[in-house]
Amino acid sequence: MTPLWTLEGVLGAVGGRAAGPATKFFGGISIDSRDIAPGDLFIAIKGDRFDGHDFVAGAIAAGAGAALVSEDAAADLPDGLPLIIAKNAYDGLYDLARAARARTLAKIIAITGSAGKTSTKELVRVALQTIGKTHASIRSFNNHWGVPLMLARMPADCEFGVFEVGMNHGGEIAPLSVLLAPEISIITGVSEAHLENFADLAAIAHAKGEIFAGMAPGGLALIGVDHPYGPLLVDLARNSGQTVLTYGFAPEADIGVTGRDLSGGAGQVMLGGQLTGLDPVQAGRHGLANAAAALAVVFHLGGDIEKARIAIEACPAGPGRGVVHRLADGIELIDESYNANPASMAAALGVFGARPERKRRRILVLGEMLELGHASENLHRALAEPVLGAGPNKVFLIGEGMKYLARELPETMVGGWFEDEAAARNTVLNLLATGDIIMVKGSNGVGLGALVLAIIAGHKNK
Repeated sequence: MTPLWTLEGVLGAVGGRAAGPATKFFGGISIDSRDIAPGDLFIAIKGDRFDGHDFVAGAIAAGAGAALVSEDAAADLPDGLPLIIAKNAYDGLYDLARAARARTLAKIIAITGSAGKTSTKELVRVALQTIGKTHASIRSFNNHWGVPLMLARMPADCEFGVFEVGMNHGGEIAPLSVLLAPEISIITGVSEAHLENFADLAAIAHAKGEIFAGMAPGGLALIGVDHPYGPLLVDLARNSGQTVLTYGFAPEADIGVTGRDLSGGAGQVMLGGQLTGLDPVQAGRHGLANAAAALAVVFHLGGDIEKARIAIEACPAGPGRGVVHRLADGIELIDESYNANPASMAAALGVFGARPERKRRRILVLGEMLELGHASENLHRALAEPVLGAGPNKVFLIGEGMKYLARELPETMVGGWFEDEAAARNTVLNLLATGDIIMVKGSNGVGLGALVLAIIAGHKNK
């Protein structure tokens, strides 16, 4: 098997020197000593909470072939460890990423947006695998260390690379786009995510438009337009010299999406003047739009649309992104615990409300939507309409922001407000009974994934 990196390649990329018995080849790269596989290169990143240099010895003991370390920290490490010493290990990660981009002929696809980034990334990944060897970001490694790490991990012989790019402040996406130099960029949409760090939604749209910063003229910008900021994004893309294709349910979309309602069912996507049926696992109109973007990428690259459609329809929803768990006693758990903003919350509530099982007890557990700043109170209050439309029997609310929603809902509907997940857990677990349908959704920082695991553990499949 061809190694991911040679020692010589790493030294050339980072401008460093080897010390100790470093291996000649590296099969992978990690910045987490807990995830080391034998023969990996460990990069000692110094972050806000941890300094990777404190874990170098443990990473080597776990099988790392060498550790990339900063020069000013190397002297404090135990003697005899296999090290690659660079001026700065964090900068070395970026140097490796740049070298990975320079050595590959792969077409790079970069994906951003206020919601749907990870789901779209996974759908693009499986669709492109029907054409050729594809590398993609894992989980949501989409920030200032996640993107370069994923790029540095890309094998040289890949034909496609798919990367998720996130932000919570302006100016963060542009340097990551320059690093990736994508041929295709996708913006899924614009909504109130991270609003606390922006003046308004237009500022968020401009920040998402930074994805075009690293694109050479003539690339493809795929822009979701089921929101008011589609025209602004189209202008930003065209001003950077990109070919623009819009997609979505909006009548003006170049790639029209039709046919799916909130309860699911197959939809259709207009590509090249022909309608293609599409029925992805992810429920709701947003699930279909995400899948349409993936199909559009394959169409643009000249791949087999039918093969891509089959792959997309077989792609499961990611953890915390609408996965349905059918548990003992007929309990059905919808896990939307990964994240939440006003747009994704409304979409999930719409899907929940469209379910036909009105005779079953319907329970919502909603966690606070974080990082909304001064708009938090009004945006949480505004959830009352979609919550009432979803028709729940009981609603449990968690986190400071959800106090505002509690005041807008009927007292008989609110099962309780709780400061955090731990305080709510026993109440929710004790309430669940045969035949219930329960959806759990909130920002990742609220930690509702722990509640999901507790529900599953308490009602394991028969």
